[in-house]
Amino acid sequence: MKGVLLVNLGSPDSPNPKDVKPYLDEFLMDKYVIDVPYWLRALLVRGIILRKRPENSAEAYQKIWWEEGSPLIVLSKRMYEKVAQKVSLPVSLAMRYGKPSIETGLQELYDKGVRDVLLFPMYPQYAMASTLTILVLAEEIRKKKFPDMKITDVPAFYNKPDYIKVLSDSMKKHLGDFEYDKLVFSYHGIPERHVRKTDATKKHKTFVTDKMCCEVGTPEAEFCYRTHCYETTRLVVEQLQIPEDKYYVTFQSRLAGDKWLEPYTDVVINDYPKQGVKKIAVVTPAFVTDCLETLEEIAMRANEEFIENGGEQFLTIPCLNDDDHWCDVVANWINDWQNK
Repeated sequence: MKGVLLVNLGSPDSPNPKDVKPYLDEFLMDKYVIDVPYWLRALLVRGIILRKRPENSAEAYQKIWWEEGSPLIVLSKRMYEKVAQKVSLPVSLAMRYGKPSIETGLQELYDKGVRDVLLFPMYPQYAMASTLTILVLAEEIRKKKFPDMKITDVPAFYNKPDYIKVLSDSMKKHLGDFEYDKLVFSYHGIPERHVRKTDATKKHKTFVTDKMCCEVGTPEAEFCYRTHCYETTRLVVEQLQIPEDKYYVTFQSRLAGDKWLEPYTDVVINDYPKQGVKKIAVVTPAFVTDCLETLEEIAMRANEEFIENGGEQFLTIPCLNDDDHWCDVVANWINDWQNK
């Protein structure tokens, strides 16, 4: 029997430091997130970062927490329930960090008789800190607990026409008649070395601002997060016919002491008012589900800082979440796989 496991990032059980700390420990101790030797990762995470960050992160989570729970978990469940109604296969939901775990999701499918699993990382663009860590952990669990189970993964869908269309349509709907000076495509940041590590061709040496690293369709582009981000943007811009001077690509979230993808979202947005850019809209296409990085970092913090720096209007475009058309797209992909 075939079945599907949808996997998203995850969330703490509550917005309290006591629950945020173990969640951050699991997340930051992942060797695909902070890719340094274990001893150094443990020193950085458990010796330095986890001393203050749980309290700071808990405050941020408290700002966005819903009555039903974590927005990412609530929205993921809504999306999963809609998709499950549109397909005839068993579907389960899991999180890379926190609950429900990938092992729990696979066990749920296994108990239903599923032996052929479509593993669906809910990330449009490929990155070792998101897609790869899900694939590796799922395979480790399969070998250990479910050796007679087969897993097939959904490749990065950053340039799939139906995804681009549903993303573009959603953006158009939420933009409405808002007359922005600049539309910012803010993608989650990763260290530059992550792009180099996922490139088996070893062609990535330098990164030129505002340009793709490599040509789409080439071996070096297959797992290039940066190229995937720029290609998603290019296709949406083409679909919505956005003038070249009206949009910009940036990367948000970073840890200090490392070289991350640039330009940085906060630096660009905070500098815009000085350039006469007073009205902006921000979309976050690295996420299909609203979460801390979109609801607090962008919709709250970036918005507030933009206004403080002289901006006038700031529009945050929601993620696809449980949009009916997006759920249709996911269901269609599942049905296509089922019928192969």
